[in-house]
Order: sequence, then structure tokens, then C-alpha cells
Amino acid sequence: MTEYWPTFGVDLHLELDMSSGRRSGLERALRDAVRSGRLAPEVRLPATRVLAVELGLSRGTVRAAYDQLIAEGYLAARPGSGTVVAHRPQRQRDIRRRDRMPAAVRHDLRPGSPDPSTFPTAAWLRSARRALSVAPADAYGYGDPRGRIELRTALAEYLGRARGVLAHPDLVVISNGYVQALALLISALGETGATVTAMEDPGSAFHRDVVRRNGSTIVPLPVDHRGARTDLLGSSGFPPVGAVEVTPAHQYPTGETLHPTRRRALAEWARFTGGLVIENDYDGEFRYDRQPVGSIQGTCPEHVAYLGTVSKTLGPGLRIGWMVLPPRLVEPVVEAKRHSDHHTETIGQLTLADMITSHAYDRHVRACRLRYRHRRDVLLSDVAASGFPVHGIAAGLHALIRLPAGGPTESDVLRVAEEHGLAVGCLGTRWHAPGDHPQGLVVGYGTPREHAYPAALDALAQVLRAARHAH
Repeated sequence: MTEYWPTFGVDLHLELDMSSGRRSGLERALRDAVRSGRLAPEVRLPATRVLAVELGLSRGTVRAAYDQLIAEGYLAARPGSGTVVAHRPQRQRDIRRRDRMPAAVRHDLRPGSPDPSTFPTAAWLRSARRALSVAPADAYGYGDPRGRIELRTALAEYLGRARGVLAHPDLVVISNGYVQALALLISALGETGATVTAMEDPGSAFHRDVVRRNGSTIVPLPVDHRGARTDLLGSSGFPPVGAVEVTPAHQYPTGETLHPTRRRALAEWARFTGGLVIENDYDGEFRYDRQPVGSIQGTCPEHVAYLGTVSKTLGPGLRIGWMVLPPRLVEPVVEAKRHSDHHTETIGQLTLADMITSHAYDRHVRACRLRYRHRRDVLLSDVAASGFPVHGIAAGLHALIRLPAGGPTESDVLRVAEEHGLAVGCLGTRWHAPGDHPQGLVVGYGTPREHAYPAALDALAQVLRAARHAH
């Protein structure tokens, strides 16, 4: 017998078996709910009178069941609060499992994340209020797979102004972050017969997995001090590809900026072959010691899919990204989006659109740029004392610390880092295949909270010194 009581302040589902009696059946159902964790400690249970009415039992039966479970330690009676689920001692096997877990990370300098405490809560709430006060009723229904026109219009203006993108709202498609955008695009390309994609080496291993899972074969595109080797595309020794994914503004993970000659070579390859450039502008808003590098899309919009997100500027929790597509790819990508999740949630889109049009987004980005530049400067000062060279520092939220060929190795440093409770990235996991590659640490100086950053840098400096001396 399945019963619900959704009006008691807490939704609860019970499986009642009355074959052994009503009281026993209720006791067993409540006991099982507590044991399984479905009823968490401190959850308040319905009053005996209310529960008796809902289950068709006598109040005495319910009171007796409560009293028995209180005696067994499953429930507790709180004066003025009624009956609640009691805290129970942790089982021994749970304690043993916890003791086997590795030491917790105390200092997090892994790349790929911004400081979540920089999220502009007050500005976001103001924009949400303004946006929702004028939102039409259809904003709360099923939406356009392309995304809300308000956000697509705002992004077309912003990207043109801030990143040199040639965009029209009709060419913008909103996605749930970069990963979904990449997956949709690769899937749509596969439908056109473009099933081989060149990706930077080193690069994001996770993005390579996304591309493979959506049906494309991957060809490594080497990276050097001038960025991706786009000069190899179309050469006799390089396999033919239908698409190239690049991070030209701040290569991930080396931090290099794509050299102008390589940018021209990439555009020329796309025009000559009809191939597609997938431009991942994941942190293009953050530049420090150089003039802004405009998008490649602005030089050949017919052959570039420009992808960006708010993951680094606002936070990855929002899951808002965008694509500015060549006209020929809009409908295939929209169709893929329609059959993926139909559309991205609306409230965040409307709020972001207001932030952009009110220039609150610009103000937030500028404030973050100053904050992260200061963090980068402190990082350079601290690491310089350790004698290791730092690269890729002109932009972005991460830097590359090169390790000398004679050691210490990545393994040496990571072993010491674990002893110090420090989490940090490395080049080793970002190469397409194992081999004799240059080694280094990828440090995400945007990741820690503001108050935790000095201690994280101290730990990094200690680790580098210890690894050097131990080698």
C-alpha cells in the first residue's frame, strides 16, 4: 500500500505493508525510511493526528509507532518541535572507509575555474528583477532552441564591441556551456561528412573525449611558442581534416597567443578547403600586458564558429555559453540542440542579457581583470624566487611553470605537492599520447578564494623548493 502526504511540510513516500498489523507496518516503513537515508536527521515528521487521518489509522496506532521508534533511537521527541528523525551513530564500516580516503586538498591551484566568490550577486539580482519584471509570459514556456532573442541580440553587440566578432542575432545559438556547444557542433559537422577534427597538442583531454564521443576522429595539431602549428594544415605530411579546434587568444594549457602568421595560415586554410575553424575563446576577456587580441572569426566569419561562455567571467554554475556560427551551420546545430535538450533555461538568459545591456557585465569583467592581474603578479614574484620559468602570463587565469629537462619531473613535484595538500595541474595529462614531452605545472591562479590565495602560493613555493632540493 503506497501512501503520500504532500501537505505536511515535508514530502514523504512510504511503502506500508499491513499484513503483520497496522502498527507493525507503519513502524517498519518509517524504520526503513530512516535506515536507507531517505529520512535525514532533523527532518520533522507529521503530527500523530495529521498522519493518522492521512493514512486511515487511529491516532493511538500512530502514537504507539512513534513511541517505539523513539525508544529504538530512530526518532526523537523535541518539546515544541514535535517528532524528528534522530541523529544515529555512524556505522563502523563508514568510519573505516573515510580513514582510507586520501588527505584532503588544502590548497587548490588547479586550472580551469575562476574564484566563485567573485560572482556579482547584487548585480545579478538587480538584473534578474529588471528582466523578470518585463518578461513576457512565453518566457516561462518552452523556448526557441537558438535561445532568447534578448540574449542573442545583447551578445551580438557585446562580442562585436569587445571581441571583434562579426555577429548577428540570427547567427547566435545559446548553449549549456562550452561542452554542449562543442558536442552539438561536432555532431552537426558529422552530418555534413566532416568527421576528422584537428585539436591542439597539448590541449584539453576532456574536450578530446567530447569530440570522439560525438563521432569525430582526432588528429593532433602540435603547439609551440607561437601557438598551434596551423602552418601544417593542408601540407602533404598532415592528414586532411574537416575542422580545427583552437584556443588562439590564450592557448590551453601553454598560455601562448597564436602568432599573426599562424592566424593568417588558419584563415587561408579554411577559405581554401571550406573547412571549419572552431574558435574556443574561453578566457579572452582577461588580458594584462598586451593589447586585446581580436577573434579570428572577425577575419573570416563564413568559416569560423566562435564559441564562448560565462564560465570564467561569472561562473561555470550558470551553464550559459554561445556559438556564433556561419550561416550554413545554424540550422544543423539548432536541429541538434532541439533533439538534445530543446532549449537552454530562460531565466539566466534574460538576466545575463540585462547585465550586458546595462553594462554591469563590463564593469564586473573589468573588476575581475584587475583582481586576477594582481594574483598573477604575486604568483610571478613568488615563483621567481624558486628559480622556475613561468610562461603564458599575458592573459587568462592560468600560467605554465616549465620544469627543466634535468628534473625535477612532474611526478617528483606532484608527489611533494600531495604531501603539502596542494592540488595543481600538469602538462602530462594534456598530451594526445604518452611520450618524451616537455614537462611542466599548469597553475590556475584564478581558482582559490581571495583569502586562501596567499597560503596556496606559499604552499606552491615550498613545493617547488622542496622538489628542487630533493632532486
